[in-house]
Amino acid sequence: MEFLRKFSLWSLPVFLMFFVVVFTNNNGVNASHEVLMELQSSSAVSVRKIHRTGYHFQPPKHWINDPNGPMYYNGVYHLFYQYNPKGAVWGNIVWAHSVSTDLINWARLEPAIYPSKVFDKYGTWSGSATILPGKKPKPIILYTGIVDAKNTQVQNYAIPANLSDPFLRKWIKPDNNPLIVADKSINKTQFRDPTTAWLGRDGHWRILVGSVRKHRGKAILYRSKDFMKWTKAQHPLHTSANTGNWECPDFFPVSLEHSNGLDTSFDGDNIKHVLKVSLDLTRFEYYTVGTYDTKKDRYIPDNTSIDGWKGLRLDYGNFYASKTFYDPSKNRRILWGWANESDAFPIDDVKKGWAGIQAIPRKIWLDPSGKQLVQWPVEELKTLRKNEVQLRNQKLNKGEKVEVKGITPAQADVEVTFSFSSLDNVEEFDSSWDDLYAQDVCAIRGSNVQGGLGPFGLLTLSSENLEEYTPVFFRVFKVQDKYKVLMCSDASRSTLKDSKKMYKPSFAGYVDVDLTDKKLSLRSLIDHSVVESFGAGGKTCITSRVYPTLAIHDKAHLFAFNNGTETITIETLDAWSMAKSKR
Repeated sequence: MEFLRKFSLWSLPVFLMFFVVVFTNNNGVNASHEVLMELQSSSAVSVRKIHRTGYHFQPPKHWINDPNGPMYYNGVYHLFYQYNPKGAVWGNIVWAHSVSTDLINWARLEPAIYPSKVFDKYGTWSGSATILPGKKPKPIILYTGIVDAKNTQVQNYAIPANLSDPFLRKWIKPDNNPLIVADKSINKTQFRDPTTAWLGRDGHWRILVGSVRKHRGKAILYRSKDFMKWTKAQHPLHTSANTGNWECPDFFPVSLEHSNGLDTSFDGDNIKHVLKVSLDLTRFEYYTVGTYDTKKDRYIPDNTSIDGWKGLRLDYGNFYASKTFYDPSKNRRILWGWANESDAFPIDDVKKGWAGIQAIPRKIWLDPSGKQLVQWPVEELKTLRKNEVQLRNQKLNKGEKVEVKGITPAQADVEVTFSFSSLDNVEEFDSSWDDLYAQDVCAIRGSNVQGGLGPFGLLTLSSENLEEYTPVFFRVFKVQDKYKVLMCSDASRSTLKDSKKMYKPSFAGYVDVDLTDKKLSLRSLIDHSVVESFGAGGKTCITSRVYPTLAIHDKAHLFAFNNGTETITIETLDAWSMAKSKR
């Protein structure tokens, strides 16, 4: 919901994290929904083209953050998003609105929701869309309104003014708002982001609202017979201690039998449920896979899902405030996420005239193991591919690299499968790293540190002589009789610009993959200032924002590399230049 933090605090113990963030708010950590009065209405005089994306979603100028209320209705995809129409920093937030028929090319419409009533005078923050069933299904938006200068948060609704308008350009906020007001048990200043509603067997609708109490994150459950009068359940759907405020919760079913998506209200056999929350303290998103007890209205994570900061993430990089929706046209669940800027302080975003992008929409489903989700860019993205080049059976010995030529490396889509003949040279995992996060291990064992099996992968947005580059790579470790695969997207050498303001992390996650076939696959979407990467078919995903100074436009290069003692074979590498999308 607000600025992403630009300094790495994730490895601090829980008690220290709370002290640093909650009580001192230092080390460059921005305050929640920080209002910069002198900057929030400074309209862009000009828009700097450098680092702007070619096929990721972003408006022509100014600030964007959370994707809101995505839905498919009458043949049209709708994306709403938090937007500042007056400047390039957070403030003056409205629900901007764009429509598409393919999730890739978009047409901008007028804002759908903006502060105009007593129940949202001070802000129209994030929320969701639900399609109410009937002879003529009707969409309804739930969103958080800010009613006063004390940041009091309530839950409101909006409906289309004209259902016959194929683009639903105008939305009405009826006078019976707000629908939900925090009672005395709720912190009314940490009470936001209602989910898509689902219909229970009892005929009652249910939604979740994110909150916190005494550092315990909460998904507060509300029920309604008619979608207008909502009653808080006796217990939250789920809570977790020492996780801080839960923002942008998402709750949906996934199939144990196939990769198709399920309607949010689906209630049948052979399913699990996923609860995702965006953690205000760490600025990462976490999820668990578990069981939804429909009788007790309680969610219980599986014992294979860690319920906290060391749990599973949708994306191990710069990705926040995500939202999913069910797409009935292709029977899939689609995930949207926001990737903010990490290059500078707000004044620098004002100078360049824009801030924030949306990640490429992803199809999301449950891995056959039942333990985690899998994500993959929507199939429509392939329509932008052109000028394909290929590499086949290319061996890379220790210290070798090969350049991928014939495409535009600054705006590309790359799919590669690496293979290796042996696991004998795998290095031991240092036991002192057991309490570290994956990105800390990546910072210690980076792409230049020689290993056994790895590091190997891609050098994206690279200058010709490697003065700057963003490596996306794998490294395999051995832990007793098992293997541990680390995937990194390391921005530490992504630019020659030397600034203490710039956030250049070594993002990383572990990949739960069977190495029996001795292969690892990687896909990277490269788009000037963003590198979205998908390891092992989408089991681990990392989004990095990077700002090269040399490797820009036609000066960017792309290499495949190996810095391990074990020889790596590029079995297949397919790369494409990417056309610009309409936005």
